[in-house]
Amino acid sequence: MAHAGFVDGRSADSHAPPTDCRSSLPDLRTSLQPRILYATPEMADFVKTGGLGEVAGALPRALRRHYDVRVLVPGYRQVVGAFPQMPVVARLEAAAGIPACDLGLVEAGDGLRIYVLLSPDLYERDGTPYGGPEGDFADNDLRFARLSLAAAEIALGADPDWAADLLHLNDWQAALAPGYLAWRGARVPSVLTIHNLAYQGLFPRENLARLGVPEHAFQMNGVEFYGQLSFLKAGLYYASHVTTVSETYAREIMTPDSGCGLDGLIRTRAQQGRLSGILNGIDESWDPRTDPHLATRFEADDWKGKRANAEAVRRQFGLAVSRGPLFAIVSRLVHQKGIDLSIQAAETIVQEGGQLVVIGQGESRFEEALRGLSRRHPGSVGVHVGFRETDARRMFAGSDFLLMPSRFEPCGLAQMYAQRFGSLPIVRRTGGLADTVEDGVTGFTFADASPKGFSGALRRALDTFAQKKRLNDMRRNAMAKTFGWDAAAVRYASLYTRAFGNNAALRWRAA
Repeated sequence: MAHAGFVDGRSADSHAPPTDCRSSLPDLRTSLQPRILYATPEMADFVKTGGLGEVAGALPRALRRHYDVRVLVPGYRQVVGAFPQMPVVARLEAAAGIPACDLGLVEAGDGLRIYVLLSPDLYERDGTPYGGPEGDFADNDLRFARLSLAAAEIALGADPDWAADLLHLNDWQAALAPGYLAWRGARVPSVLTIHNLAYQGLFPRENLARLGVPEHAFQMNGVEFYGQLSFLKAGLYYASHVTTVSETYAREIMTPDSGCGLDGLIRTRAQQGRLSGILNGIDESWDPRTDPHLATRFEADDWKGKRANAEAVRRQFGLAVSRGPLFAIVSRLVHQKGIDLSIQAAETIVQEGGQLVVIGQGESRFEEALRGLSRRHPGSVGVHVGFRETDARRMFAGSDFLLMPSRFEPCGLAQMYAQRFGSLPIVRRTGGLADTVEDGVTGFTFADASPKGFSGALRRALDTFAQKKRLNDMRRNAMAKTFGWDAAAVRYASLYTRAFGNNAALRWRAA
């Protein structure tokens, strides 16, 4: 099977997408649809730990109208349990120390086809996709090398009925795939999306042989990163094009402060015209007019309906009846998210007659500090350690403000959800937060990740709450934003087209 060459180095982001995004996507709904394999370690349909899972559940569906898209995921218990009668379409043989596994193929209710790596020993475990109570799984290198190699094998015809024309790979867990193709001399186009550069998939050099990584690739122009093997660096180096999940974050990771030691390589990819920042979207279920999880559905100007949701949230968290401002935190409880800044701000919120509700889990020190806040301020602070999406939706609908003072944020989705539900985000001006929250229009932003910087934005929010006309104007502005996936789909379509090359039509096979 012949494959088109790599991208030609021109920027795929030289102009903004047209207003009518849907109509500008290529109309390829013919027998010549290009075949895209979207490889991801998590997918919201089955399991998610953050934004990547949400994106993997939505973007392939947004692209499906115009491409033949299939998703590749590991066969976690949640996936296998959802499809007890799963057809097997191929056997993927062992390679080096990477175990063999079966390749299942299932269809979601909306017709999206999903490849599943069937290997109980590798994937059917308790905990998150990446680890358990004692930390990361010790064999994560093998688990996700298997994912990466499977993506490459599907591109090379492992399934006799379907082969990918392009790989769209997500985060370090799938980032070895372009290397596996390059080391076999296969020129299959690939797009690597970085959802968070801080997670790089670092493993000892001694693991090269069992992962099937050739010794000659262990160098600066390859997979070596300060004496270790880096899955993510492999993807950054070998992929045809690299994307990340907001324009501001794409600029930030080219700097030493945010580049996590990879800024030099990332700048090189940018100079080649092979780096893009494409903002994530949110799906249409995030709509307060139709969301079945809310205590009361509402729309802009129906502030009575929003207050009804606030009252329901207060009851759920055991807070006192109040007409004061209600603040929410819906987040992983980790340093990156500025949780320490929010904990300090909670004292000011309570002193000013406000209330705070928190849902999330993460570092034990933050979990305990938040529980302590709740004990000190009963009736004013409510905390639930854990996560349920239904509770999160109700908190967005009922709160007046969302606290999100992240030290860095590649994209962020909570601030988008909050705006759709009329909750004004208070965010640090970084990454996707800078790209989605308009200061004084749809929320409040600040520059420095410090108590002083955060408190200034918090004070402006409290002042705005006392000015009902201004508060409601900002709510209307926020709720008018859609953050749909069509704009992102246009940008990805542009990248795919460039990656296929001018003679792509010669390669697209009849479906």
